[in-house]
Amino acid sequence: MPSSNVDPTAAAPRLSRSAEILAAADVHSSGLWHPDVVFVRGAGALLYDADGREYLDCLAGIAVASVGHANERLADALARQARRLIVCPQNLGNDVRTEFTNKLFQFVKPPLTRVFLGNSGAEANEAALKWARAATGRRRFVAAQRGFSGRTMGVLPLTWEPKYREPFGPYDTEVEFVPFNDVAALEAAVDERTAAVLLEPIQGESGIRPATQEFLAAARAVTKRRGALLVFDEIQTGVGRTGTFLASEAFGIDPDMVTLAKGLAGGVPISALLLTDEVASAMPKGGHGTTFGGNPLAAAAGLAVLEELEARDLMANATRLGERLMAGLRSAGSVVREVRGRGLLIGAEMTVPAGPVIDALLAEGVVTTSGGADTVRFLPPLVIEEAQVDEVIARARKAFARF
Repeated sequence: MPSSNVDPTAAAPRLSRSAEILAAADVHSSGLWHPDVVFVRGAGALLYDADGREYLDCLAGIAVASVGHANERLADALARQARRLIVCPQNLGNDVRTEFTNKLFQFVKPPLTRVFLGNSGAEANEAALKWARAATGRRRFVAAQRGFSGRTMGVLPLTWEPKYREPFGPYDTEVEFVPFNDVAALEAAVDERTAAVLLEPIQGESGIRPATQEFLAAARAVTKRRGALLVFDEIQTGVGRTGTFLASEAFGIDPDMVTLAKGLAGGVPISALLLTDEVASAMPKGGHGTTFGGNPLAAAAGLAVLEELEARDLMANATRLGERLMAGLRSAGSVVREVRGRGLLIGAEMTVPAGPVIDALLAEGVVTTSGGADTVRFLPPLVIEEAQVDEVIARARKAFARF
């Protein structure tokens, strides 16, 4: 596969940064900004810029384009639904929303039996905090150091990174952060004042750091003992990316709530808060709501993604090709200190800062992002092919050789 491929059908005028007037001092957590690379179309695991150059997408909109770019099933579902009905609030019934939720619960198993549909990961996490307060009557939370829960005001208190959190405090939500995978610290932090413990089964923004079995088992045990709830943030890990629909399935631990977003509708804004019956029933009538959540367009997209996962066995693909990509990255150069992850959620920790490595990968036609100061995240669409994985490895070797 060549690193550059000019497609005359994709020709587009050269765009500059001045064409995009954005109020963004920092683009997501990576802080990397490439104004001269303007993407205009995609196909599967490929992206094309305004000059027609082809790139291998190992970012997927930060784990969002789960079924790839220009996915036929997804595009057709959106077009059909847009011609039928786009808006229908959740207090009224809707056929496609019902199909979507029924399909969702073919992947999600009890005790998670209820869902609240929203629009973004931060919104899902905020809803989880609100439900935890309603269900327990408590206001205190426990989260993990290096965890990322979102950047809206309601959930910022549980995002550990000081540069995101501290400029906007103080907050009225009491949070204690414990070292990730420190069982003793976790057990000491959870007490009779704790509403919930919120954890990522695999921390994403901080460098793809998996929880240990012991840590998550301790979280389940101590929350039950203290009358608190256990919430898994699976916004980045969910929807098949790790080889199971929920990353937490591999641990065999049942939480009280799970939050999903990112890949759930393949790029259309959506989120889902999954709850047990007991927790769901704790919210007073009218206590929570959303205008756009669960709209038919997003529901149609979500249904298409779930059907694509099933029809193409994409979770098995994530497991098989994730192992291949991790093995290739481990041998791609001495600049690689460690490769962590599961499925197609992969972090390559470098011996140098991640930023220049990401720039070098982009120059070789591979789109990635950072996960902390020294880790490059590889999050390709789940539809990536074996030959494309091998090409990513080959280009990574070239990029890493510069260091």
